[in-house]
Amino acid sequence: MHTPHDPYVRVRGAREHNLRGVDVDIPRDALVVFTGVSGSGKSSLAFGTVYAEAQRRYFESVAPYARRLIHQVGAPKVGEISGLPPAVSLQQRRAAPTARSSVGTVTNLSNSLRMLFSRAGDYPPGAERLDSDAFSPNTAAGACPECHGLGRVHRTSEELLVPDPSLSIREGAIAAWPGAWQGKNLRDILDALGHDVDRPWRELPAGQREWILFTDEQPVVTVHPVRDADRIQRPYQGTYMSARRYVMKTFADSKSPALRARAEGFLTAEPCPLCGGGRLRPEALAVTFAGRTIAELAALPLSELAACPPGTSEAARVLTDDLRSRIAPVVELGLGYLSLDRAAPTLSAGELQRLRLATQLRSGLFGVVYVLDEPSAGLHPADTEALLTMLRRLKAAGNSVFVVEHHLDVVRGADWVVDVGPHAGEHGGRVLHSGPVAELAEVAGSATARFLFGRAAGPVREVRRARGEVTVGPVTRHNLRGVTARFPLGVLTAVTGVSGSGKSTLIGEITGVLPGVGRLVSVDQRPIGRTPRSNLATYTGLFDTVRKVFADTDEARARGYGVGRFSFNVAGGRCETCQGEGFVSVELLFLPSTYAPCPECGGARYNPETLEVTYRGRNIAQVLDLTVEGAAEFFADTPPVARSLGALLEVGLGYLRLGQPATELSGGEAQRIKLASELQRGRRGHTLYLLDEPTTGLHPADVEVLMRQLHGLVDAGHTVVVVEHDMSVVAGADWVIDLGPGGGDAGGRIVAAGTPAEVARTEGSATAPYLARAVRPDGTGPVSD
Repeated sequence: MHTPHDPYVRVRGAREHNLRGVDVDIPRDALVVFTGVSGSGKSSLAFGTVYAEAQRRYFESVAPYARRLIHQVGAPKVGEISGLPPAVSLQQRRAAPTARSSVGTVTNLSNSLRMLFSRAGDYPPGAERLDSDAFSPNTAAGACPECHGLGRVHRTSEELLVPDPSLSIREGAIAAWPGAWQGKNLRDILDALGHDVDRPWRELPAGQREWILFTDEQPVVTVHPVRDADRIQRPYQGTYMSARRYVMKTFADSKSPALRARAEGFLTAEPCPLCGGGRLRPEALAVTFAGRTIAELAALPLSELAACPPGTSEAARVLTDDLRSRIAPVVELGLGYLSLDRAAPTLSAGELQRLRLATQLRSGLFGVVYVLDEPSAGLHPADTEALLTMLRRLKAAGNSVFVVEHHLDVVRGADWVVDVGPHAGEHGGRVLHSGPVAELAEVAGSATARFLFGRAAGPVREVRRARGEVTVGPVTRHNLRGVTARFPLGVLTAVTGVSGSGKSTLIGEITGVLPGVGRLVSVDQRPIGRTPRSNLATYTGLFDTVRKVFADTDEARARGYGVGRFSFNVAGGRCETCQGEGFVSVELLFLPSTYAPCPECGGARYNPETLEVTYRGRNIAQVLDLTVEGAAEFFADTPPVARSLGALLEVGLGYLRLGQPATELSGGEAQRIKLASELQRGRRGHTLYLLDEPTTGLHPADVEVLMRQLHGLVDAGHTVVVVEHDMSVVAGADWVIDLGPGGGDAGGRIVAAGTPAEVARTEGSATAPYLARAVRPDGTGPVSD
């Protein structure tokens, strides 16, 4: 029997995902780190069990009507949890925020600034005081009517739409028009309207050119098409659409990224002529505070905004004090270089999470469990100490802080560590240690202990010599001002620097058209699919071969089943009750709709006839349920499948199931799947691989596996460029480009470029002192951490 004041959260019989009936006691009012190799089950314990149960209990206390308005995680598979306070989750949400979402909206700082202008702003003589909504570009009361609060307008011109005026319309003068039938259709309509489609564009009267490109009219005319002589010609009613109208409509409405990108090539984005990019109505932009408009203050780095004078009135003093106190934790977390108007989609997952963490510090909650997902993601080592200070402050305010984390400095700074393992997937799911950090040193099977206590020396590696270089720049974009960088070919280059120093902006300028690049492969952390229909097997192309294997069985041939029969995405072989999803949505009165396994196929996704076909005793659904490791044994003598699976094993993803939905994968897992897809292709000629923080979300043991692959690519004659904060990776690189010295306006310069040993000795570099600890004294590679 536990008292209400039990100092532990006691978990009994946790079976979520790969957890094997885990029993563990976790102290409250402490900073607890959950760690272990990727896929070991630490997130299943922290988020899937502890947080999910806290949320389930909270929902039970809420009125049924209100419950349906809140997204639920679902009840975890666990015997019992006692001593559990209410919980707040701060995860690295990977859903893309909208273009209207900004640093100001994520942190609620925009509300404080709008209130300051509404109550204490300097208004023009005789002007009415405005409500705070009038200072928001996201409301009808505040948004500039010309650009609808976006600050920029898209325009096009004759030069963009018709790049070669010596061509006639029939020869394709209007480059912006679509190809194939739709382009011919527009040309035939112009012909029917009486325009000369065979004269060079430049010889057409100016009035005609203007109308053809820019009219908003949409006349309907009978077209008698001129087609091949052997085809039947039928007149039809054609509607004309000007080139500008077509481009604008495609850019605004098309669901195809390729069509949108093509349309964008015929547009220029420029500041709105009415608001000058301020996004607000003129009456709101006429109000100032400390001599600046709200748009000007929102564009300042937060560290500068915090230095804004308090004003003279009591209201101004109170409101500026409130604004400063809200900005302080954001600056402390190393994000002072951001401005309130910085669009949320341009922020990394780590930056977004730290902004939400800073907001929680101001909330004043007491007695809750904060569950955080890798808050150090995307953090330079120089910023990690500030993060630990923040986490300790949350604890000091009377809360429990549970953190899923791989960063060894964060693990060292914890009061308690829960190490899950020993390996990933089916070979994990056990708690190896739950106790003070120092005691983890005695746990023999712990991969974390090996790195935490310095028993994992990095390999000795000679610095490779470059065989040429790619020059980028001069780049003037974001905070980069005329920066020129040289990336050596045939080596591994690490680009380093504090958050916001300009790393991602710089490598974003490396394109396939630069001399020396050859083939360019950019491997980012974007999801490999946005629905459960996309999975590991479909993305890598592995599933095509597996379906062919099933179609080639005697049973499938006898029944006349082709490869399409074994796809869950098309009618025929799939279960029609769930349309091949494997689950159905259940509508509940007064509650949110929930998902349940399909009553017809039980989650197998296929109909019974398809499941009767087996290969080596397994049906197609059972094969999709295999892990990569299990499938590698099962398909060992099927070369195309074995090659794909081998590439996935090489990047440390043996624990994932073949049919694991894309929506369940982390950003780091998605990135490694993309890398594996590249590795399985036969590589011809030189390739330049670009990776943006490939070690995010990886345990040091998994970083070793990944780096072995990247070094293997370089040894095979390719070039690898990584943006990286992990100093063990940087120390093992051949060349380092360090940006800084700070973030935002204080960054954007190349502080140092050279071998890791040379950069480690550079004065004025924020990276140098941390790199110096990781580089061997002889400069031949990383030392143990």
